[in-house]
Amino acid sequence: MSIAQLAGQPMAKRILQHALRSGKVSHAYLFSGPPGSGRMAMAKEFAKALFCTAGQGDACGECLACRKFDHGNQPNLHVVEPDGSSIKIDQIRELQRELAYRSSGAERKIYIMQRAETMTPQAANSLLKFLEEPQTLVVAILLTENGQAMLPTVRSRTQWVPFMPLAPTDMLQTLVAEEVPQLLARAAVHLASGLEACRLIIQQNEFAEMRNVVIQLGKDSLTRFTAAMVSAQQQVFKTGLGEQPQLLLSLLVLWYKDMIHFQAGRHEALVFIDQVDWIGKHAFGRSADGWVRCMEHTLEAGKRMRAHVPPQLALEQLLIRIQEG
Repeated sequence: MSIAQLAGQPMAKRILQHALRSGKVSHAYLFSGPPGSGRMAMAKEFAKALFCTAGQGDACGECLACRKFDHGNQPNLHVVEPDGSSIKIDQIRELQRELAYRSSGAERKIYIMQRAETMTPQAANSLLKFLEEPQTLVVAILLTENGQAMLPTVRSRTQWVPFMPLAPTDMLQTLVAEEVPQLLARAAVHLASGLEACRLIIQQNEFAEMRNVVIQLGKDSLTRFTAAMVSAQQQVFKTGLGEQPQLLLSLLVLWYKDMIHFQAGRHEALVFIDQVDWIGKHAFGRSADGWVRCMEHTLEAGKRMRAHVPPQLALEQLLIRIQEG
């Protein structure tokens, strides 16, 4: 893979690819963005491109340096992770010794620091001295969920690279390219904020079954109230699906949202794309405001569950409210 092939983050890509093409690579970068935005994947691909000997503004994937990187055999790449809840000064000192030990020659050295905001004050001050006197061909990539939580003096000595939450369309494209079943991927990208979280949802053994049950509940809640109550009892709370009621409700919100998408002619945005014929026959049975109320009732059921209302009771009350409109 390369920087260009990663999902989303056009601004981060522009910053990093410009540095590669122009040869004006900073000695330190601060990748700041929410969980699931792909900061670590981008850091690795940027590092790979910096090691690449082709020098084309991105990793070629074919040279010896790229092959070594892909096989985890790049000794000049160092990854620093929190030791427990924080990154400690001894870790920074060890990193400095390691980089100094390998300082001979003209080879580039890169270190990636995960959750950089967890550095203790002593560790941050030690790193600051390192950043104030950067070594030739040493590049630091600091990853954080909150760049503002970093010491101002550290921030001022790094180039800020902003990361935004990945758009569902970007995540869907990546998952489909990985041969993930599209019907499951279309749902997962609206339930999680990053690719790894989407993959974890899809890998759950019961996720495909839950999607099917939500389709049945969604249909019955609108046209066959008694059947909906039976489905809730038999297919949810007498099975393992009842252990994840919040995930089920999140899928149900997407079901009602699809009705609004259809009304608006946004067929490409449908999550339950395989149910387009049924949705087309029923989407205009209520106004857009009516479908919004269905979504609100579903979200309220989730709040009631979090307030310790028994999940089965909360779901049955939800079905009654949906039936009432």
